[in-house]
Amino acid sequence: MGFEWRSFLLRPELDEKRDLETFRRYTQAWNRPAAEDESGEFNVWAGDSGPPSHSVPPHLVAKAAARVGPDAFERIHIRLLRAFFTHNRDITDRETLGAIWRDAGLAEADLAGADDPALLKEVLGEHRAALDLGVIGVPAVQLQGREAAITGAYPAETYRRWIRRILEERS
Repeated sequence: MGFEWRSFLLRPELDEKRDLETFRRYTQAWNRPAAEDESGEFNVWAGDSGPPSHSVPPHLVAKAAARVGPDAFERIHIRLLRAFFTHNRDITDRETLGAIWRDAGLAEADLAGADDPALLKEVLGEHRAALDLGVIGVPAVQLQGREAAITGAYPAETYRRWIRRILEERS
């Protein structure tokens, strides 16, 4: 059993009117998941860049990395999360995404794959499928063979209990 990462766009459309100060206040909500055991590192947005304008660019870069291979995806995925939540970098900025790509040690030529219209279609299709499931936020976890998904940042033990209960039902 493994993971299949799919796209869900918190901001599916470009919003050039986003205000940096309002976004900074919004990121104070990151303190809650940051306080959990087994949490990643979250920092309230302190930088002067951003706020990110929409979710599509980082998803396209992640999908382009996945085309290179699973290891490339993992390297990009963790770097995107750290860049956004820990280092407060605008991961919708093309230069920032290029720097993250290079930091992951991926071939510059493969980054052009992020501009493939087929990837955009895939990202938007996965987003629509998540909406059809009732997903309204991230993370959202769906187990294979189940029609429902758990949406929201819960402690890791919540997910473990859910998985154990389903595995018990199956056996």
